[in-house]
Amino acid sequence: MAVEILLPKIGFSMQEGQIAEWLAKDGDQVTEGQPLFSLEADKSTNEVEAPATGTLKITASTGETYEVGTVLGYIE
Repeated sequence: MAVEILLPKIGFSMQEGQIAEWLAKDGDQVTEGQPLFSLEADKSTNEVEAPATGTLKITASTGETYEVGTVLGYIE
């Protein structure tokens, strides 16, 4: 079963964030806890870790802004 990669809420007032860079490519094998993408929000940049181990399927584009809770991809 696929695990959704969601845009996390990092700060109390955070409503949206921008994907600065995917640190793994679509189709890569990733492990839980591995840095997955850089998230720019509220004047800070944070690395977001993979929530599971498996094959990465990216559905969100670099440079785009998304609301908290948006599905950015899956790990199968």
